Amino acid sequence: MPATPKHDYYETLGVARKATADDVRKAYRKLARKYHPDLNPGDKSSEERFKNVQEAYDILSDPKKRQMYDQYGFYSENGFAGAGGPGGPGGGSGPGMDFGGFDFSDYFQNAAGSGAGRRAEAPTGAGGGFRDIFSQFFGGHGGQAPAEKGGDLEYVMDIDFWQALKGTQARIDITRYEVCETCHGSGSTGAGEITCPQCKGTGNVSQMAGAMKFNLTCPRCNGTGKLRNACPTCGGDGRVTRTETVEIRIPPGARNGSRLRVPGKGNAGTMGAPPGDLYITTKVEEHPFFHRESDNIEIKVPVTVWEAALGAKIEVPTIDGRTLLKIPQGTKNGQRFRLREKGVLNSRTNQRGDQIVEVAIEAPEPRDERTRELLKEMSKLHPEDPRAEIWSKV
Repeated sequence: MPATPKHDYYETLGVARKATADDVRKAYRKLARKYHPDLNPGDKSSEERFKNVQEAYDILSDPKKRQMYDQYGFYSENGFAGAGGPGGPGGGSGPGMDFGGFDFSDYFQNAAGSGAGRRAEAPTGAGGGFRDIFSQFFGGHGGQAPAEKGGDLEYVMDIDFWQALKGTQARIDITRYEVCETCHGSGSTGAGEITCPQCKGTGNVSQMAGAMKFNLTCPRCNGTGKLRNACPTCGGDGRVTRTETVEIRIPPGARNGSRLRVPGKGNAGTMGAPPGDLYITTKVEEHPFFHRESDNIEIKVPVTVWEAALGAKIEVPTIDGRTLLKIPQGTKNGQRFRLREKGVLNSRTNQRGDQIVEVAIEAPEPRDERTRELLKEMSKLHPEDPRAEIWSKV
């Protein structure tokens, strides 16, 4: 059976294998902002890239998962994963062996004797080597998953141009995992049993290790297909999904793609582990004529021929209202002027950017004979060819 290809998680995030946890987090945030589906609507390649980035961060941000990935080239909740990654067991090409019909659970059950409701263990001594191989993958947790920190959540918030400049408060509904109130996150109650959600009651799970397929006893229910004393509310997971309204404060000067962290509002952790965080990415709507570039505001303003030729003081709009701009004599089309500290307030530096005004000269439309005569007279007074310099360089 051919191995399923996997991504190199370090390559996906663009970090070295010796990268620190902080390096991994910074690389993830940068790529998540770039490829988030809500910021790239309809772009399937960005959506797929975002999923790969999310998967890579989930593994490399967890020390235990990262350790297993570094050692074996892959990570799986149950030990064996699809195909080994770089340097892993499935990384090379091997003989196409299929162990699909061989059930290793018989070996473990016979070795440990009968007895439902407890984890089957291989005997020590001569069989210890075989047991040790499997214990490296399955972790020897006795069918109970270790406590894991809750995952982070990513949401995109649409705000308009003025909300981004002045800041705003908004309430959004998020769906997240919360600690189960019935079992208080333990996943267990005093009595009863439910169908095992991992094996769907079959008692067996299939896993791949490179080109080999293994049928194994479900590590969660030990092959019984049932979970004893499992909480009926959360199915033994210790968490349930709920929708919660969260109040978000967007600070003044937020940019398109700005990322805001709300601590502790991600998914709840398992077995009492701390929750993840909520990250809000802002998507700012464009303004009809104001264009933001960093902390500067850019605007294109039309002026008449005589204003540009003779010079004038004109009113121009700013984000604070109207202000006067002096147009010097002989102003050319496309010339840019700077209005100091008329841009966006940067909340970190407490300084404002500038407003850049670009002049667009508009020629008059000769609707009457008098206007035509004046324009013809002007052309006689200024017979120079404005394209002369161009022709001299052709």
